[in-house]
Amino acid sequence: MLDTINALESAVRGYVRLFPTVFDTAVGSELFDVDGKRYVDFFCGAGTLNYGHNNPRANRALIQYISRNGIQHGLDTATKAKVQFLETFQSVILAPRALPYRVQFTGPTGTNAVEAALKLARKQKQRSHVIAFTHAYHGHSLGSLALTANSYYHNDAYGARHNVSHVPFDGYLGEINTADLLDRMLEDPSSGLPVPAAIILETIQGEGGINVARDSWLRQIEAICRKYDILLIVDDIQVGNGRTGKFFSFEASGISPDIVCLSKSLAGGLPMSLVLIKPEIDVWKPGEHTGTFRGNNLAFVTAASLLDYWKDDELASQIASHESTVRNTLNSLCEKYEDLQFTTRGRGLVQGLDVRCGKLARAIIDRAFSTGLVIEASGAYDEVLKLLPALTIPKAQLEEGLGLLEQAIAFAARVTGPEKPAVCVEQQIETQVHQITNVLSTGSNTVGQVSLPTIHR
Repeated sequence: MLDTINALESAVRGYVRLFPTVFDTAVGSELFDVDGKRYVDFFCGAGTLNYGHNNPRANRALIQYISRNGIQHGLDTATKAKVQFLETFQSVILAPRALPYRVQFTGPTGTNAVEAALKLARKQKQRSHVIAFTHAYHGHSLGSLALTANSYYHNDAYGARHNVSHVPFDGYLGEINTADLLDRMLEDPSSGLPVPAAIILETIQGEGGINVARDSWLRQIEAICRKYDILLIVDDIQVGNGRTGKFFSFEASGISPDIVCLSKSLAGGLPMSLVLIKPEIDVWKPGEHTGTFRGNNLAFVTAASLLDYWKDDELASQIASHESTVRNTLNSLCEKYEDLQFTTRGRGLVQGLDVRCGKLARAIIDRAFSTGLVIEASGAYDEVLKLLPALTIPKAQLEEGLGLLEQAIAFAARVTGPEKPAVCVEQQIETQVHQITNVLSTGSNTVGQVSLPTIHR
């Protein structure tokens, strides 16, 4: 069957190269291919299946809705499915958190939500510039692409990058507080950084390498937005919908974004995205932003059914328990492979193991897949193994997957032989740049055992 894919599908295909099999069925956190081989899923459709494959709550609601010939496509007309979703979202999610957002339904993907947020921010503030961050990922349509930091997507032959500046994310410059740097640049009329319409950020950069912003940093960024009359947009497409342990990833910090982008797991795998807007910012005129599939009623049905998970604290408690299990395993791996300088970071059930080498990470992914674990990597060099198990995964399956990961790491580290891949060349460069930055900020002439003359590009 892969021969058909290779012959007929565009060369742009990606994940089928990483996971070279033909999948057939799936339930919960288990995938099965056409040969009946079983896989534990730590990938979850890049964060689209927080509630697992074929979640029974969503399936029941969808089958019932289809069987009575419920409206499937409605643009932005009023339908019973839409009303029920809005009422459920308001009562279960927004009202308990005292969040006064209005809901805008955009096209079906996350980048559609980002595009709408950008247009609205620029319209409301009557400014064109937007600030994003290093290692950011916001999508692949042109406006979102300008925000996405990876250098490949900023090739002039690939896409536009107009009216966007990237500034350092939290931790990017070591001990230097990058929020202070941003504040200083906005304060200085000759810094070259214009006051933007909006600042957009991920509280945890998923594709960027599981970079977790501190709550204090997020609060400082919000304060900067208020100081300079800038809108704060939080892209919660991958790390929202409960991924961090709370429904919104920004809840723990106490910030109040002006605009929030949601998609991926919202409807349990069916295409759906939306933008949450503070009422005073909702300056759209009727029909100013449209999209043929902004009324996916099948997704309204499944999304409403999955919000039931947030009517009590049971799922949040399970996420916290699973987080502890995952972190304990990753910490033990860091200790076991101390010579390879592994590090771990994350929150809730978005966790990363930085193996400091993209080639080693790929070897681990390939070995894990061969033994029945689906997992991917992120980061500038694909050096961070990204663990995204379903929030609903049973503990036994979570531990099974972690065991398969441990075995894959042991295998990949062993087959490298005496030339242990402690740090790839790319990571050496990045580390050295950070070391120089810390030296300059502290006035010291050494960093650990590394003297400045030995640090070179």
